[in-house]
Parts: sequence; C-alpha cells; structure tokens
Amino acid sequence: QVQLVESGGGLVQPGGSLRLSCVASGSISGISSMGWYRQAPGKQRELVATLTSGGSTSYSDSVKGRFTISRDSAKNTVYLQMSSLKPEDAAVYYCHADQVLGFKEYDYWGQGTQVTVSS
Repeated sequence: QVQLVESGGGLVQPGGSLRLSCVASGSISGISSMGWYRQAPGKQRELVATLTSGGSTSYSDSVKGRFTISRDSAKNTVYLQMSSLKPEDAAVYYCHADQVLGFKEYDYWGQGTQVTVSS
C-alpha cells in the first residue's frame, strides 16, 4: 500500500503562484510514475502533469508553460509548481501514483488539496 498526502493548496490571486507537495509513504518500491490531477465542480477529473520514474514529464495543454512537476527522491515527494494561475485553474488537486509489482499494476490517490484562484 502507498499513502499519498498532498499539501500546499490555498487561495491565490490570478497571476499568482502556488506550490503543491505530495509525500508518498508506505510500500513505495515499484512506483513507475506520479502525477497530479484536478477536478473542478461539475467537471470530470483531468490530468494535469505526470512524472515517470525515469524522469520524463508530460503536461496538459492547458497548463503547459505555467506548471512544473518535479520530485525530491530523498523526501519521496513530488511537487507541482503552479505559476500565472488563472481562475480556471481552481479545483481540487489530487496526487496520483502508479505502481507496478510483478505483473500487477496498482494506482493510488491522495485526498486532494483545494486551490482557489480569485481576486
């Protein structure tokens, strides 16, 4: 089992920045990728950014150039640096992890952290 705990959400003005953190704990070996998703009220959860164990990153078009995903392996932590925030970025942000153990794949979710973008 992998536990994911997010932090760093809050209220920010349009154009501002926030950094989200996600700490992974438990049986973390075999994690192949981690990422961030978000879900706004009345909308489906959508992928924001991913980071593979090999260091490859990907971003949704809506955040490309504004958000950066990174990790600190020593701290088992993945970050999402969000800049130039827009009102449409407001959502609950969830950390996600994919884990491969043998022939089985598991995925895990954090509890979410709220990001509000408003003046």
